[in-house]
Amino acid sequence: MITDHEINLLAAYMVDTHGRKALAYADTAVEELEEIGEKMRADAWRTLRRVVEHMVEGRMSREGHILH
Repeated sequence: MITDHEINLLAAYMVDTHGRKALAYADTAVEELEEIGEKMRADAWRTLRRVVEHMVEGRMSREGHILH
């Protein structure tokens, strides 16, 4: 199982590499995985998307700390 720290690292990489487009990439992954019946993997991408969204919106640091 992937840890919260690993999710934060992956989300930060996606944001640094793709910016806001990372949200669309995560949405696409969720849709494609659901279409083929991969619910667990789709859920993992949903989690990653939420973290990416928090980072893009400035609510979370690249290290995973909540910003106020």
